[in-house]
Amino acid sequence: MSQNSKICWTHATWNPATGCTKLSPGCHNCYAAPMAKRLKAMGQPNYRNGFQVTCHPAMLSVPLKWRKPRLIFANSMSDLLHDEVPESFIQEVFAVMAEARQHTFQVLTKRAERMAALAPRLPWPKNVWMGVTVENADYVHRIDLLRTVPAAVRFLSIEPLLGPIPNLDLNGIGWVVVGGESGPGARPMDPEWVRDIRDQCLAAKVPFLFKQWGGTRKRKAGKVLDGRIWDEMPVYVPLMNLE
Repeated sequence: MSQNSKICWTHATWNPATGCTKLSPGCHNCYAAPMAKRLKAMGQPNYRNGFQVTCHPAMLSVPLKWRKPRLIFANSMSDLLHDEVPESFIQEVFAVMAEARQHTFQVLTKRAERMAALAPRLPWPKNVWMGVTVENADYVHRIDLLRTVPAAVRFLSIEPLLGPIPNLDLNGIGWVVVGGESGPGARPMDPEWVRDIRDQCLAAKVPFLFKQWGGTRKRKAGKVLDGRIWDEMPVYVPLMNLE
């Protein structure tokens, strides 16, 4: 849990579940796995199982205690739709998000099939955004599954971008985030892949956010694309301000 996230497209993170398993090429250099290992070594109780999938019922009430409205990335250290997270627990997480209506929650998954299967049995309040990761053209089918979900905002995390994705169908998509991989062993990203996705977003009038060029020195590489910062967001209006 962090009340002040360094992720540029959110304000805070909340992890009612932790741990995951690798599913597709975008997982190869997962940031969360080594972070979980470090937190376990530091004695952080929520990471006593390292990166094994673990639910934390005590964390469910955390957003209810944050009175100031904020964007919250739910499960930044896991995938809420992982097969090892019980459906009953996912329902509890969604119930909390529905109750904490002063916030806007961003849920991101690579497990689009389970997302679509569970969607009819979950509440979908207006303060829950649902996204899927699409790291290359082999995974655009996740977008079709996302379109079946009745979220107020459906978004794409194209990070790390590992190949060109031409002919994106952005119908029903409200936001696109693109970024290069960073850290040791980061795989290269062609600037033309980024420009093509940006141009498709511009043509479809979909907000586009470019997070980073990435690489082994991501701070130096920055996030300027063709002379400007692309940091567009969906309209964010807190449903309730309790201050």
